[in-house]
Amino acid sequence: MTTNISESLAPFRAELASLPGIGPKLAALIARAVGGPSVGDLLFHLPLHFIDRSRQSTLAEAEPGSVATVMVEVVRHEAPARRGQPHRVVIRDASGFGEVVLFHPGRLGQFPVGAKLLLSGKIERFADRPTLPHPDYVLPAAQAASLPAIEPVRGLTAGLTARVMARAVDGALARLPELPEWQLPSVLQKRRWPGFTAALRTLHAPESMPDDRPARRLAYDELLARQLAFALIRARRRRRPGRAFTGDGRLRAAALARFGFAPTDAQAAALAEIDADLAAPHRMLRLLQGDVGAGKTLVATLAMLRVVEAGAQAALLAPTELLARQHLATLEKLCPVPVALLTGSLRAAERRLVLAGLADGSIPIVVGTHAIFQKSVAFHDLGLAVIDEQHRFGVEQRFALGAKGSATDMLVMTATPIPRTLLLSHWGEMSVSRILAKPAGRKPIRTTLHPAGRMEEIVAAVARMIRRGGRVYWVCPLVAESEAVDIAAAEARFAALAERFGDRVVLAHGRQPIEIRAAALERFARGEADILVSTTVIEVGVDVPEANVMVIERADRFGLAQLHQLRGRVGRGAAASFCLLLHGDELSQAARRRLAILRETEDGFRIADEDFRLRGGGDILGAKQSGLPGYRLADAERDEDLIPMAQKDATLLLDTDPHLETPRGRAARVLLHLFEQDRAIRALVAG
Repeated sequence: MTTNISESLAPFRAELASLPGIGPKLAALIARAVGGPSVGDLLFHLPLHFIDRSRQSTLAEAEPGSVATVMVEVVRHEAPARRGQPHRVVIRDASGFGEVVLFHPGRLGQFPVGAKLLLSGKIERFADRPTLPHPDYVLPAAQAASLPAIEPVRGLTAGLTARVMARAVDGALARLPELPEWQLPSVLQKRRWPGFTAALRTLHAPESMPDDRPARRLAYDELLARQLAFALIRARRRRRPGRAFTGDGRLRAAALARFGFAPTDAQAAALAEIDADLAAPHRMLRLLQGDVGAGKTLVATLAMLRVVEAGAQAALLAPTELLARQHLATLEKLCPVPVALLTGSLRAAERRLVLAGLADGSIPIVVGTHAIFQKSVAFHDLGLAVIDEQHRFGVEQRFALGAKGSATDMLVMTATPIPRTLLLSHWGEMSVSRILAKPAGRKPIRTTLHPAGRMEEIVAAVARMIRRGGRVYWVCPLVAESEAVDIAAAEARFAALAERFGDRVVLAHGRQPIEIRAAALERFARGEADILVSTTVIEVGVDVPEANVMVIERADRFGLAQLHQLRGRVGRGAAASFCLLLHGDELSQAARRRLAILRETEDGFRIADEDFRLRGGGDILGAKQSGLPGYRLADAERDEDLIPMAQKDATLLLDTDPHLETPRGRAARVLLHLFEQDRAIRALVAG
């Protein structure tokens, strides 16, 4: 079967240099433009849009700013009056006169006086006369039939022309194999979708202007491949033996007594789902998603204590030492068992003690950074690994920690609201628990927008808030994808505010030694400083209930999810809280709409969904946000409705054909190989 699949997909996996007329240099340019070295990469590099050259018009009828196709006669050439001006070719048809504008005189030979020519290009008007600056096509009237009626426009790169790309695509289409149909006939009929290869041909070599059906068909193929992969991985995980952790509840009861409050209904619901996984005989892989301040840490703590009650160990992995120490402080308050810290900054003697305690089991819970999954770390019996802010760790790091134990359960957490579309499309191999409600007592945060040019007024407002007992976070702008630039901006703002407020201002950023940063945060937390100037280092792991003002410079440059995270640092105490979003003086309508969403609501899930619709998915968890991550054919906005459909279809297919042995199942194997879902294929073979 695998050999047959490899043979059928060989044309997709062939190197670009194997195409007619494409040598190694051109192949390298094409690979850069399409994102990969294979013919399949080229075929999946779909046109951005299409130019309709099919309808001929007269010069008088052609709309300025549009692409026009006209049959004309060349009247005369007009040389430029001065150096640097263009050559002009006067043309005419039955409706009147026009001009071709040429800045490159080498093209004059294409326009013999008296010749009948078919021209196609963008038409403009100059001095009330239609003009065609550098037409895209100049053909003798006798060759008019060779003009492409519909021309695909593809993404290119420096040194690569559209005609070379088109030649490569033509060579790839000539080799397209006919593949077995993996889609349900009822779906194809209902949606009037073409076959897979027909869809590729329609988009790459259209005979008429395509509608959205070919692109939607291909997007659904990609989405179905991913959902099949997720379903196969989930099925394999269910088959892999795990351990049942039940516990007796005594440690949990002690922790809740120390906490002083009962879990909210939302926390209890999430904990019940986690408990069911812990008690099941298969390994848990669950995503715990909770808005800022929703109480994920309490849920994770209770889950870890359940495993400790059952005689095993638990580890909590955080992306930064700052966040690890914050978690350590929380766990030490709640847990009636020893909790240790393991980070790269530990002294050698402290590290030896922690490693010995993990190895002999005397340390039941450890909190730390990447140091936890280093080779030198051995656990006596790791039963549960909890990963906080899981998007900051790669899959390999996640599994490196899980491999520290035998059949280790895994709980990953994020405070960043993830749109439902991305939960299905990007984390589909995980079970998901959502804490939708915040703990009682969290006060609303008044969010306002201000142009950065009114800085003096903003500083004066901050001074008034401080006089009333407020404490202020001041987050400096995300200027560029450079930590050094961001730190320079923070240091400049710190210096400016220190002139006004003296030593009541402290500075924290990621390149400070941990001791200096921790000392600044400690001064702010104790009330010895009124303003904490920082980069986004305070986005997670900083909890000062007395802080009630958040100022964010150039908020229009941040992603909404990150702004929501930052705003969540305030509103945790008894005082009224405020978030001031400073933006550039020239704010686009799109940016204004995005920031208005933040002003209208504190519901992180609504914010994430709205941001997804406005900007696409992209790196939804950071500053870059566009597109649907990890996909080449599916579009975030256009194809959002297809994702749940693909999930249901994949589940149904595997329920009825778990080994993909029916004709449709064998076709689905081809689909998985075509979209390189290797992990899923290995899971199928292993199963």
